Amino acid sequence: MIIIDNIEQGSLEWFKLKAGKPSASSFDKIVTTKGEPSKSRKSYLYKLAGEKVTGFRSEGFQSDAMLHGIETEQEAVNMYELQTGVECEKVGVVYKDEERKFLCSPDRIVGDGILEVKCPQIATHVEYLLGNKLPTKYFQQVQGQLFITGAEWCDFMSYYQGLKPLIVRVTRDETFISALNSELNRFCFELDKIVEEIK
Repeated sequence: MIIIDNIEQGSLEWFKLKAGKPSASSFDKIVTTKGEPSKSRKSYLYKLAGEKVTGFRSEGFQSDAMLHGIETEQEAVNMYELQTGVECEKVGVVYKDEERKFLCSPDRIVGDGILEVKCPQIATHVEYLLGNKLPTKYFQQVQGQLFITGAEWCDFMSYYQGLKPLIVRVTRDETFISALNSELNRFCFELDKIVEEIK
């Protein structure tokens, strides 16, 4: 595992580092929760190929809700540290190995685990509280982070000020991780081929 911790998540340098590389937050575009190829695989492949050639990350739209999440993250982390009694380490980017083909940006590293924080809108947070489990839409991201970091667990946290937080511990799903590994390698191989063709 290679950790680059001197880059601020969301900064220009961070976006440049991520350009053209599959990232855990988008692993759902590569593979389904069942470990099969995703329907959005091709468009994600083409998007990353374009980024790899230009060197620029095609920016996605940041809604008010997304900006709220970014601004509230530290508050949520403070609450997590208070509730668990552990200290968290901030990182920029984590690669699995020296090849640096794909990456993840966990919100924090916590000992032999990681922390993934979401600060959704109030209705979504209530939905997560009632569900009391990892929301399915984050399954690939969380398992992808566990795969890349080699961590044993991830605490998924949903936070909304004034309501109790949801903290769910997610452990490694080795069957899915194995499928993700092979799909990622196939994806990266195709990505390199496309980049050669369009250069």
